[in-house]
Amino acid sequence: MKETADIIIVGGGCQGVSLAYHLAKKKAGKIILLEKFYLGSGATGACAAGIRAQWGLPINCKLAIKSIEKFERMDEELGFPGGIDLKQGGYLVLAYQEEEVAQLKKNVQLQNSLGISSRVITSGETKNLVPHLNTQGVIGATYHHRDGYANPHKVTFAYGEASARLGVEIRKFTPVNRLIVDGGKVLGVETDKEIIYAPIVVITAGIYSTQLLSPIGINIPLYGERHEALVTEPLEPMVKPMIISFSLNLYCQQTPHGSFIMGCGDPNKPVGEDISSTPQFLFTMTKKITHLLPFMKKVRVVRQWGGSYDMTPDATPIIGAVSEIKGLYLSTGFSGHGFMLSPMSGELLSQLIIGETPSVDISGLNLERFQRGELIREPSVVG
Repeated sequence: MKETADIIIVGGGCQGVSLAYHLAKKKAGKIILLEKFYLGSGATGACAAGIRAQWGLPINCKLAIKSIEKFERMDEELGFPGGIDLKQGGYLVLAYQEEEVAQLKKNVQLQNSLGISSRVITSGETKNLVPHLNTQGVIGATYHHRDGYANPHKVTFAYGEASARLGVEIRKFTPVNRLIVDGGKVLGVETDKEIIYAPIVVITAGIYSTQLLSPIGINIPLYGERHEALVTEPLEPMVKPMIISFSLNLYCQQTPHGSFIMGCGDPNKPVGEDISSTPQFLFTMTKKITHLLPFMKKVRVVRQWGGSYDMTPDATPIIGAVSEIKGLYLSTGFSGHGFMLSPMSGELLSQLIIGETPSVDISGLNLERFQRGELIREPSVVG
């Protein structure tokens, strides 16, 4: 007897579990989520946990602020024991170049028009927010108090457990070998154990999405880019906001636990599935952060690690249906920002799948934009 479902979700990171939860809330039928390892074992588990609404594209601003609203009520909604460790100390975005200040001012104007209460502040005001900050070279900054931190492991487990309570079947350590497609429509998936049939399949597998899509003739402009991070020993509360700079190419924040988590972009942008961590990152990161926060010279590093950004050419996600294959949907290519956008992306894609009009227009995030050459580049990312 063949196994069937109404919807199969491939990938158990933040995107997959958020979608599963929102579909289950809408009573979308029998939902099976398949994850090749454990929940959050991919990019979600390696992310640095920041959440921010300070973006330069309207769609990212909308997804981000609505996701923040969801993070703010997630403890109550999902009923996860101990909560998700939400810390809203804000994001302090530092500018060192005139063109950077101009872009940040433009961003704030956009953000304010969308109801985000970010603001431009002077370099002197940054010292009030972070007394330990070395402000040498800082010529401007922006700040939004509702930005901050949430624990990606706890968020993923919270969505997973809430989904399971609503009837979603979560099958861990169940890799999908191939998609079953015939006559221009999806029929199901083949795992290493069995074939499961379903008229709707959603791929939320990050950089591994291409391995499933290429064999059926769907080639998406998606590639893995290695990024690294480190975490320190815990200290008493010293720095409230996340500190980020696009020109310095770094971010750093103190977690609720007291440790500092930080990362910086690699100018070589290593492409592929290699997520090993390197001595060069440690040297570069410590040099940058001890200049920015001099007290860090006496702080011990606990560990460092690598992870993968599932990059698109415009650093903006792909969310929506695949026009060539009926019943096939994607939620991938978040370019390092999938965790912070996952609460809202899951809800919007669930609306699309069950035939509702998404509460935020995500039509511009479809796969076909690359074929049309209609890229929507996000200007505010750490490279």
